[in-house]
Amino acid sequence: MSTTIQSKVFVRPIRAGKTTVLGTMLSSACVLVMLTPALAQQSASLSVPIESASKDIMKSIEIPAQPDAIDLGTGPLPDANNPESWHSQYGSKFARNVTVATLTPFLPDPAKATGTAVIVAPGGGFRTLSMENEGWQVARALADKGVAAFVLKYRLNQTAADLNEFAKPTPRPPATSPTGTRPSPAEMAKRIAPQVADANAAFAIIRANAEKWHVDPDRIGMIGFSAGAMLTMTTALGEGEAKPAFIANIYGGLGAVEVPSNAPPLFVAIAADDPLFPLGFGLIESWRKANRPVELHFYEQGGHGFGMYQKATTSTGWFNSFVLWLGMHGYLKPAK
Repeated sequence: MSTTIQSKVFVRPIRAGKTTVLGTMLSSACVLVMLTPALAQQSASLSVPIESASKDIMKSIEIPAQPDAIDLGTGPLPDANNPESWHSQYGSKFARNVTVATLTPFLPDPAKATGTAVIVAPGGGFRTLSMENEGWQVARALADKGVAAFVLKYRLNQTAADLNEFAKPTPRPPATSPTGTRPSPAEMAKRIAPQVADANAAFAIIRANAEKWHVDPDRIGMIGFSAGAMLTMTTALGEGEAKPAFIANIYGGLGAVEVPSNAPPLFVAIAADDPLFPLGFGLIESWRKANRPVELHFYEQGGHGFGMYQKATTSTGWFNSFVLWLGMHGYLKPAK
């Protein structure tokens, strides 16, 4: 039996242009790993029309059929007791308590396939996944451009099995550690080790099936949203075998990092009124100091979690800009 509840996460909204956003500012992407259930849910769906916020309904739904989903073989999440569950909100679908990682291919028409592939990592604070707005819809749009897209349903931190318990607001954790410092990339990789393992496995399985899926194994990139952006950055800068050809960080943290000399081209999109991340462009500066290609789209309005939602803000154009960026780098044509 499905359950319908009035979500409690928007009890104190603030206005940002024509969007409703949570009146909370978090100072680092690392906080996403420790988000409370309510705030984690928000991180995937903050940016909605004001008139819709008062009608925000979270409703438990049956797990959608995913006939093309491929088990990545990374095993069940250790010590996980609550089974996977799904709910809808704003007409979009979200997954929780994912314990087994999967990869779902969205392949282009062979007549316009470019050989380029992108792994799509939805966001949700590592406690939920915005599977539709930041997953399937993105993948379908990429496939329409001739790019093979693969939605990564990575394993998540456990949350309450009951949707009512999940929706309850609880005090948020501090934005930084007691010493006021952010975790190092190595520490961050340890904190999200299961998710990084899932991402690396996704790259491996695509390369293993490159011929069947008409993918160039040297032209596989990754795009992530919010927590998925953090996973993308950690995967790209880690010591695993993923080695993405290019990466995209969509409203993820922009803290400075150490950038290797062979770092992939980076595309970034974020809104100035994003309530989860403070203003700062350390990531962009880091890429530039390393003389690596980077493109930033900084939108006046958009909030957090705008994804593929159609809005009256210029942030809605991020996908078209991303496609143009792929074309500029030669990824919309078969490799010579």
